[in-house]
Amino acid sequence: MHTGPVLVVRWAHSGRWLASGSDDEIVMIWDLDPNSRGKVWGSDEVNVEGWKPLKRLPGHESDVTDVAWAPGDRYLASVGLDSQVIIWCGYTLERLKKLDQHQGFVKGVCWDPVGEFLATQSDDRSVKIWRTTDWSLEAEVTKPFEDSPGSTFFRRLSWSPDGAHITASNATNNKGFVFIAAVITRNSWTSEISLVGHENTVEVAAYNPHIFLRNMNEKVSTSNICSVVALGADDRSVSIWQTKSARPLIVAKEVFERQIMDLSWSWDGLTLYAASSDGTIAVFNFDPEEMEGIAPHSVQEQYLTKFGFTPAPIPEGYSHVSTKESSQLSSSQQQSQSSDFSQANGGGERINVLVAKRSNKKRANLTNQSSIIPSASTSALVNGITSGSTDPIPRRKHSLNSFPPPSEQPFDAPEGWSRHADVSMDLDVPIDSLDTPASPIQGRSGKRKASVLDLPDDGKQVKARTLGGDRARDHVAVKEITHHTVMRGETVGAGCGGQTGLSLPVPPLLTVLSAEVEGSDEILEARNPEDDAGPTEVMFIAGKQTQWLDYLSSPAINVKATPSFCAVATLDGSVNIYSYTGRRFMPSFALGAPAAFMEATKHALLIITTTGQLYSWNIKKQSSFFSPPSVAPLLPSPNHTITAVSIRSNGAPVINCSNGVVYSYDPALLTWIKLSERWWSEGSDAWQSRSRNSTNQSGNRGIMFCVEGSISGISDESLSDKVRPTWWSTALTLGHLEMRLNATRLLDSPQEYKQALLLYAKKIADENFRAKAEELIKELYGPIY
Repeated sequence: MHTGPVLVVRWAHSGRWLASGSDDEIVMIWDLDPNSRGKVWGSDEVNVEGWKPLKRLPGHESDVTDVAWAPGDRYLASVGLDSQVIIWCGYTLERLKKLDQHQGFVKGVCWDPVGEFLATQSDDRSVKIWRTTDWSLEAEVTKPFEDSPGSTFFRRLSWSPDGAHITASNATNNKGFVFIAAVITRNSWTSEISLVGHENTVEVAAYNPHIFLRNMNEKVSTSNICSVVALGADDRSVSIWQTKSARPLIVAKEVFERQIMDLSWSWDGLTLYAASSDGTIAVFNFDPEEMEGIAPHSVQEQYLTKFGFTPAPIPEGYSHVSTKESSQLSSSQQQSQSSDFSQANGGGERINVLVAKRSNKKRANLTNQSSIIPSASTSALVNGITSGSTDPIPRRKHSLNSFPPPSEQPFDAPEGWSRHADVSMDLDVPIDSLDTPASPIQGRSGKRKASVLDLPDDGKQVKARTLGGDRARDHVAVKEITHHTVMRGETVGAGCGGQTGLSLPVPPLLTVLSAEVEGSDEILEARNPEDDAGPTEVMFIAGKQTQWLDYLSSPAINVKATPSFCAVATLDGSVNIYSYTGRRFMPSFALGAPAAFMEATKHALLIITTTGQLYSWNIKKQSSFFSPPSVAPLLPSPNHTITAVSIRSNGAPVINCSNGVVYSYDPALLTWIKLSERWWSEGSDAWQSRSRNSTNQSGNRGIMFCVEGSISGISDESLSDKVRPTWWSTALTLGHLEMRLNATRLLDSPQEYKQALLLYAKKIADENFRAKAEELIKELYGPIY
């Protein structure tokens, strides 16, 4: 078993073994165990297959960042942060060779499908090509990586299935200002071709394991084949390219919350898996018609024989499959080789969730004038609108270098992207037209990028129009509006009580309300007329320029803005949600009462109405986190009030009350729970002002640190002289830590949960409470099956 985070897993081509690398410096080989199915230990999940550790391969002196199986599983290569490349026998699992010529962390490795070469990529800004016959250095490629950043976690590269190219990640053009993937040509080992368009560093490249035919009716030859490669980048987008085209087939933007760490194709070539550092995996499923020209693996095997390379023989007496499996495999291979191309693609993996899927409409060809092709906008895709077909490109004949030459590639800088204009998508992630400009707040600058769509016929760049953008920002004094004509549905002053009779005060009506977007100079501003002479005006301002504006029929009483959305609550109980282009991408909420409190963070929005009803929404998914409860149970006395409100990104509310208690709502229990209260300060050794570790804790401030800090108040010196029961301090410390464990779980604060768990375990160990320790261990382990 690994004792550290697993950084890479790779299946053997036979499917019998699995190799994994970890930051525990170990490569682990796993074997399929037919008898170990059943429930996952500690949960109710069910394992479809069972895998057991077969062998540990020690040898690296630091994190193992990548592993790769050679064709036929003859070898296994592993690389790591010790700058070493280790070659293992793919059958005996013995260490054969250690290559130590890299001068930096090695973060990627791939094999030539012919079996003649091995390629590795390192932070020393080089790709090294090694001969497998004697493990000597064949070539070193450095030019595309001279200005590449060293900040990427991986530099995963991939070799095309026809053996013609290596696509390497983390390359740059224009002295490091343009992020690209470099395409290295076999034998000459030069990189004259770049895949341009990502707005941040490309982290991983992965070729589809199948060869593709340009013309299905022609024979397999160098001029009639091409490949498909996928790129994943730190801009959270995935692009898929075909080597016969200068433009990507498709781009999926903002698929994840954080950067993409790895990509992997299914064996049938119809499914792409993408993994991100945010802990999620995205699945892209394609129909066989969309992968036009895909050929069975037998075509690749036949084509690779032209290289005339004979790999080293397999050690005598070793095999990845048993005799029974071998006979079944040979018969199935004979059947698959006798089938035609369409039959070879029919039995793909079953995918439960389709992230991106094209329609069955025939794709139009690109025109020659690629620089002025207007791409389909996102809204056109959502509505199923497609543009008309364009003039086809004259077919060009290419040599072994099947990528279009640099002169045919329209991109020199990542100012915009492009893809085929008339592709209709079913969107679960935003798959934007590649020429569509970025949103106004992408990046720190918050400036909109130029696009070919902004250029007039003379080619000169013109200023893009925005709603209200021609008006300079003016300043209005903030004053309270005391005279307002109450319209139908509006409430001024104290709120009207609901079914519980609870009535929270309505926020004061001001002439100007504003909310800043964290980390930028953008401001959402609402202006209410003093004399009821006009409508309420809502503006989104970047710097001194108005980006867009809108008008509302009722005065605004609350505004909030996050990097994901803007929200405006009005006096008539309505809530309007805007995107950063000013589009109302959600319906207006009618809550029936004005918002007494409104808070937002990331994709979450929380509102408490004057009648005490609490709402918590996931704006990204356009859904509610839970059914709206009432805050009436938190205010049993008229003297109790709500002093502060916030919301976590998982939708959990945090409500401070004047009685020194902080509450949240647990949707699993359908009840309010206490996060913390001032009571614990009277005796808990873990309270901030009493804990000896409070100085260390303040260096890593989380939500619970803020919660307890908000109610800590001023210590009462008289309490120290008060006579307490014998077990007072121990009981309050344990109770306080147990409440903190439950609270940090609900608030999704893993670091603070770990800290509280360590303090709790230490306390029960110091007190020698064995029963509590055993119960805690059983809870952490979960049920045993």
